[in-house]
Amino acid sequence: MPSDTLPSGALFKCRKCGECCRGYGGTYLTDNDIKGISRYIESEPKKFIDQYCSRSGNRPVLAQREDGYCIFWDQLCTIHPVKPLMCRKWPFLESILIDSNNWQIMADSCPGIQADVAVDTLEKYVRQMILQKWRT
Repeated sequence: MPSDTLPSGALFKCRKCGECCRGYGGTYLTDNDIKGISRYIESEPKKFIDQYCSRSGNRPVLAQREDGYCIFWDQLCTIHPVKPLMCRKWPFLESILIDSNNWQIMADSCPGIQADVAVDTLEKYVRQMILQKWRT
């Protein structure tokens, strides 16, 4: 896209395909994610972690089924109202600011990502999204 100003949704429009819910090394959870999901599914936080999470290092991540999908994926996200911060951020992740090539890698598997965008425009937009929407 040649323009430096982009309308909302110009870089990503979710197609609800679930590709972001499969693989990618797991969805990290914040303490707020754990509390919110636990309340939503009517579970105690410790029980939720024991039943629905695995570990990546010392951090909890949502477990994945044998087919690679998140344990809460069933043609749509079954915890969508309280989905983890990492899911809410997708695809506007801090890793894009570290290496803009990550955008293209994600676009190769996500049909909702606009791939042909100038790096400076992409970085500016991702920074803006992070500052505006994802402060926690």
